[in-house]
Amino acid sequence: NARLSPQVGSHRDISLESLSLFRLLEPQIEILVLGTGDRVERLHPTMLKQMRECGIAVEVQDTANACATFNFLMNERRVVAAGLIPP
Repeated sequence: NARLSPQVGSHRDISLESLSLFRLLEPQIEILVLGTGDRVERLHPTMLKQMRECGIAVEVQDTANACATFNFLMNERRVVAAGLIPP
């Protein structure tokens, strides 16, 4: 059972469970842009690998750059979603 509105307050709260919503979207997204606040934070490599195995590339950036990347990818008509933690 996946929670559809995970509570993520910081990059430490990002887990495969909290990302499960993005795996359920239709059409399936190609790229998930994660904004981790004021700075880029490392996420667990296993979690990123599992997302790639589901066919979703994950781009981790600080939130300001994540917003810009999301907008760029949308303009390119890519199937993209964003998870953004406020700076």
